Amino acid sequence: MPKGFTCLASPEGGDDRYETPPASELHRLMWTKKGTSNHLDEVFPRIYIGDMHAAKDKRSLQAHLVTHVLNAADGKFNVNTGPSFYRDTKITYYGVEAFDMPSFNLSPFFHPAANFIRTALSSPTGKVFVHCAMGLSRSSTLVLAYLMIHERMTLVDAIKAVSTNRNISPNEGFLEQLRELDKKLHCHGMSRS
Repeated sequence: MPKGFTCLASPEGGDDRYETPPASELHRLMWTKKGTSNHLDEVFPRIYIGDMHAAKDKRSLQAHLVTHVLNAADGKFNVNTGPSFYRDTKITYYGVEAFDMPSFNLSPFFHPAANFIRTALSSPTGKVFVHCAMGLSRSSTLVLAYLMIHERMTLVDAIKAVSTNRNISPNEGFLEQLRELDKKLHCHGMSRS
């Protein structure tokens, strides 16, 4: 997409033009918010982001009435929980074996992860916990993608919504992948289902 490309219409359908901001502006937006960094934070109604400590604390997850866990750091070299770890609970598990490196392409997981979150929230009592090792980069990237795909938010609005409740920091590569998603969703009318 050419530098300085501007959409013809805003995501809300008005006449205002929306342009995906550069990464530097998105970083500034994340750094100026007063979120927290607990093991587990509700960042959007019934969506929690947290770290591996919270992921392994089944009692705490049950106390928060979590019904679904999305592990953005799945696998034996990451946070190796898996469905068997939660077998004694009623938690539905989905794992994404992602690495927190700018070169890792997380974008193929944006839609499957967003659909998992949407499925979790389709029940009136559904709550989803999205985590990685520290709850800063991989997990926040997948939650931002969900908000963009299914809640029809711009990347800016998604960052504002999440970072109000939790400190987040998608790595440079993930941020660029989110910027590309933002351009596709809000400049080309890509389907959000």
